[in-house]
Amino acid sequence: MTSIRGAAQVYRGHVFHIAGSPTVSEARRHLVSLPDGALVTGREGQIDWVGDFAALPAEFADLPVTDNRGGFILPGFVDTHLHFPQTYSTDAYGGGQLLEWLDNCVFPAESKLKDPEFGARIARDFTRRRIAAGTMSALVFGSAFPPAQDALFAESERAGLRLVSGRGIQTIGSESSRALLTGETEALDLVTAEIDRWHAVDTGDPATALLQVAVVPRFSLSVTPTTLAGLGELYDDVRGRGVYFHSHLNENNRPGTGEIDAVKAIYRVDTYLDTYDGRFLPGSVRGGSSLLGRRSILAHAVHCEDAELARLAETGTSVAHCPTSQQFLGSGTMPWLRTTGFGVNVAIGSDIGAGDEWLVSRVLNDCFKVHLSEPGDAGLSIDPAALLFTGTLAGARALDMEARFGNFDVGKDADFLLIEPDRWEPLASVLERGIRADDAEMATDQTLFALLLALRQPAITGVFVRGRRVQAPEPEHRSPVSARLTGRSERA
Repeated sequence: MTSIRGAAQVYRGHVFHIAGSPTVSEARRHLVSLPDGALVTGREGQIDWVGDFAALPAEFADLPVTDNRGGFILPGFVDTHLHFPQTYSTDAYGGGQLLEWLDNCVFPAESKLKDPEFGARIARDFTRRRIAAGTMSALVFGSAFPPAQDALFAESERAGLRLVSGRGIQTIGSESSRALLTGETEALDLVTAEIDRWHAVDTGDPATALLQVAVVPRFSLSVTPTTLAGLGELYDDVRGRGVYFHSHLNENNRPGTGEIDAVKAIYRVDTYLDTYDGRFLPGSVRGGSSLLGRRSILAHAVHCEDAELARLAETGTSVAHCPTSQQFLGSGTMPWLRTTGFGVNVAIGSDIGAGDEWLVSRVLNDCFKVHLSEPGDAGLSIDPAALLFTGTLAGARALDMEARFGNFDVGKDADFLLIEPDRWEPLASVLERGIRADDAEMATDQTLFALLLALRQPAITGVFVRGRRVQAPEPEHRSPVSARLTGRSERA
């Protein structure tokens, strides 16, 4: 069992966070910037105080101080969609868009996790990459194979990371996915066993647990109406235990051969979302229980109809926005203003491995660029506070854990990053020598924008969950040639 006890300590540096509980449109008004700030963590891993260092209360004056002046203190990043079995599949060339890429690249790669030794290795590397990128909490699409999932949960527990994951459910599929398929009854049994084995195992309470489980069908094309009906019944039984639901929605709309047309043709439903909303019988007739709700997160939502967005907002279902992978697969761009305008909570997802950026701020970089380029009135320049919100507090909200983390409100868990710009010279140069406005508010925006867009992993020097420094697994020994090749292929 992972210890939740942290250390009473003061961390000094430039503090940025989005205080309170705003919407994304309100984030800028809730941005807190403390150039010489202090974050005080308590012995139980909670935030006891945040403010200007000069105003540090006397009761904390004798605590040890970690001096990060010249650097920054940010809430830990929250990644609401990435694929554990695709750790080694970033930049995999499949010669096409989503469905071709799955057949040619992903299904063969994910099938390799049937080997328990390989599954253990990829779990260690996945965990190391998360820590290096400062991703303290993640909603992870898991492996079809229980031993690989056990390794993922075990490595996350040893490191002290937050993890929500569930085995990838597939009961039908192409020849290339054969190794990943199970029967209808076996699929339900495996999900139930994973919930019983891992959900809230570390504390026994989903409100405080670091380890939690999700029900994760790959997408509607990977299951049948019988599977969906069974999952609906199962989710009715476990929803009250805090179990999550996670899948993909409206990612690719290539006419005639894309994912959306295929779902509508096979199920004969009015909208893709109907299949997750219990209306998966022809004509969108109800066939089972809805899987939507406040602990349900659907990735992509690039091509939603108005009725789908309204239903997402009504049920409190969140969207994991994955701009990096959407570019890689030619899927289009989730319409930011239209989606948030319906009141849908939008968090960020790296979507490793169609996405090739582990670092959430790099995905936010792509988020800014793609929405600036949306056509006509849909285009906008997302302000840096909204970007920070999307990568932190919106993710906590999507996971229904906003009361526990996502910002530095007093009483929340002390989940934070220490950033030292001097560890990545291009970042240090931008922050030190970049143009800043005379207006103090604009200058603050410019500093946060530069920090988010220019940040790279070497500058992240501390990852803390509940006030406790996260410990990365030891790297596997590699030959010098292998190390050089890997170094060339991975981005800084």
